[in-house]
Amino acid sequence: MKPLKIAALACALITPLAGTPAAHASAYPVKNPVLTKNPLYQSGELPTTTCDELPAKPENRTQARAYIDEVIRCLENTWGPHLKKAGLPYEPVKVRHVTRLPEKYCGSENGIEDSQAWYCDWDRTLTFQVGKSWLDTPTDLWLFDTAASMYSYHVLKLVGMYDAGEDLRARSKAEHHEQGRRLSLQAECLGGAFMKSVWPIKGKTTEDWNKFLWFVQGDEPGDVPEYGRTSTIKNWIRAGFRTGDPGSCNTWTAPSSKVA
Repeated sequence: MKPLKIAALACALITPLAGTPAAHASAYPVKNPVLTKNPLYQSGELPTTTCDELPAKPENRTQARAYIDEVIRCLENTWGPHLKKAGLPYEPVKVRHVTRLPEKYCGSENGIEDSQAWYCDWDRTLTFQVGKSWLDTPTDLWLFDTAASMYSYHVLKLVGMYDAGEDLRARSKAEHHEQGRRLSLQAECLGGAFMKSVWPIKGKTTEDWNKFLWFVQGDEPGDVPEYGRTSTIKNWIRAGFRTGDPGSCNTWTAPSSKVA
């Protein structure tokens, strides 16, 4: 069975706690306009495009990597023109496939999972470690949405929100984790918006979409509250998918209850 947390890993997203008066000025509610009023929110719906899945048989890592690369190509074909039309920065993401991530990647400790996806903002690279857990049923929309949501960190980097999120300070661990969830949930929502822009995908039905959502799982009781509850993650994915519009993904002005 594949890990149920979707697109869980990205490097050093939020600056650790700080307790100075200057740091308190950035506390919740978030007031940085780069996050709350970013031009991306006014850029409109993503253009409708077609993205066909490549065949990927179970346990075939080579085909799974090709599958991911094709989704990335579709993402570039959607996000590139969209960002350029809105007058926003754009450059292609770099993609790397590895059998095993280095012990420390992009300045962070990586997880022990056999399948992982990381975005490193240092060199704007998406790195995929596709292991057995993601090879069981690689064409069940899991890899598709994982690529889409992880690419969203690249979009957030390009429009300044990634760095603005990193620069936030927090007065408590709870606030620190909430800031991290806001960025993570925004990436999930933007992934959903992309999925809407290419839907329907040939050979896929609403049943396939619902099955994918069923697999999504968030923080469990006792976990560090990094990604949000299962219902919270699903709600933000649905918000992006419902409209196909990045404007639906402003997690930074949402009340705390919506990003818990």
